[in-house]
Amino acid sequence: DKEQQFYLWFDPTKDFHTYSLLWNPQRIIFSVDGTPIREFKNLESKGVAFPKSQPMRVYSSLWNADDWATRGGLVKTDWSQAPFTASYRTFKADACVWSSGKSSCSSTSSPSQNSWLSQELDIASQQRLKWVQKNYMIYNYCTDTKRFPMGLPKECTAS
Repeated sequence: DKEQQFYLWFDPTKDFHTYSLLWNPQRIIFSVDGTPIREFKNLESKGVAFPKSQPMRVYSSLWNADDWATRGGLVKTDWSQAPFTASYRTFKADACVWSSGKSSCSSTSSPSQNSWLSQELDIASQQRLKWVQKNYMIYNYCTDTKRFPMGLPKECTAS
């Protein structure tokens, strides 16, 4: 229930691109080619649930989701472009592993080993995020009053 959708500023089918997900205790940041497109902050102190008690998994698939993922079904899948394929290269995962009640990212680890644990957006990245959201976002659940007639979710108004 936290969807945002974007048209990218390039044709993603023409070349490989780097899609990144930074998930630390303070925030989740989605980036494309180093440009942040979304930040979901940890606002638990304001009553907003934040995913922290389950392991992260990476799952990827291609499926026909044009009944919900394409501007509410307004854009239909162009089946004349089939078959649809995806490929990946230089996949990298850097994560804390929870085992036997301990995290592999202990307080004794050097800060450089786990710098992503406290990473945040600098001023330039915040400005780039705003630019992407202003120019390329086509759906934001935080503005969907039809979907949330009783009021938008807390995180949409909390800062």
